[in-house]
Amino acid sequence: MIIAQQDFRDEELFIPRSIFLAARAQVKIVSSKKEKAIGSYGGVVNVDLSLDELDVRDFDVIVFVGGSGAAKYINDERCHKIAKEAVSQNKLLGAICIAPAILARAGVLKDKKATVWSSRLDKSAVKILKEEGANYQAEQVAIDGKIITANGPEAARKFGETIVRVLQNF
Repeated sequence: MIIAQQDFRDEELFIPRSIFLAARAQVKIVSSKKEKAIGSYGGVVNVDLSLDELDVRDFDVIVFVGGSGAAKYINDERCHKIAKEAVSQNKLLGAICIAPAILARAGVLKDKKATVWSSRLDKSAVKILKEEGANYQAEQVAIDGKIITANGPEAARKFGETIVRVLQNF
């Protein structure tokens, strides 16, 4: 699970992670630095790997967690490389909240169904998806093959459950 070092969305990390752990998955936390990361609401988590240390081959699923801190990853080449490697290696790839914009900028959502966070006042992430050729879905969770996207914290439980269900079927 890839999170921002600061201001990841707590429930978008902790709820899916608890679902993954309940399904007996091993979960590693990845961020820009290998030190404690702090969520928007004060949640603290130890980071297991830095973005530079992450080897996609070691994992079945790569999940990008949202929150305002994740916005700095939208144009991060390391994150784009990770997303592209996940797709090329036929891994399950997930992103929630604003994080689907990272996948869009990486080019992996072209012609794929996807959703992303938006509000009445801020449609910038939806615009990024559309500019990058994604088929935007105004849904809580969108699935297109092995890519699963969700639109925000209210979708965190459904997102986590969907990833477990899809992984069990592959």
